[in-house]
Amino acid sequence: MVVLATKLYVDGDARERALDSLRSLVDNEIGDLAVEYELGVRHDDFPSVTLEGEDATVARNVLREEFGEIVPDLEAGETAVGTLESWDDDGFVLDAGQPVRIPADELGLGPGSPTQIRERYGLVQHTPLRFVSDGDDGTARLADDERDRLYEWTRGNGRLNVNSATRAEVRATLNRAGHAQDYVTVERLGLLEQSVICTEDTDPPGLLASVGEYLPAELRCVVP
Repeated sequence: MVVLATKLYVDGDARERALDSLRSLVDNEIGDLAVEYELGVRHDDFPSVTLEGEDATVARNVLREEFGEIVPDLEAGETAVGTLESWDDDGFVLDAGQPVRIPADELGLGPGSPTQIRERYGLVQHTPLRFVSDGDDGTARLADDERDRLYEWTRGNGRLNVNSATRAEVRATLNRAGHAQDYVTVERLGLLEQSVICTEDTDPPGLLASVGEYLPAELRCVVP
């Protein structure tokens, strides 16, 4: 079994759509392998995939690579993935199947409080983030490749980050609101966390103001 490092936290019809989307994503990754799988959702909203068949080991590795994995035990020095649960003056708290605190001085994302850093990089709640664990004390630092990825966000075109919606739902909303020409693509951060990469001439705050009423979600801008 693989527990995927992306959360399914919406309810009702939105939950069914999200499950359908996840099933399609998993099938795209391992559908050609000699494996049967069953999709479930744990009590903490992390999806689990149970695999059987001669390619089960390969399929597990493919899913770990694509989604990240929630592991039962964190080992010091190992890179793992957790979702952004909360933030305060002392740092970020990630949910990695257990709470993991990244102190403010271990974020490595430049000056400012954790709240200001979250705003600068447009980090919506539940975004999957890679970290390096200190071991059993529940603390960690943000992984170097994660820091590099977030720094890149501030160097390119602007972005609009969204949670509580699948990639297809975000794209449909943008197009329906008349913004088909205002974005390059929608990058999937997690199952329900997306990053709209704007065109060079698109103002991310203006895009947020235009589509915010159509998306019952948290939206944050990245302005280069």
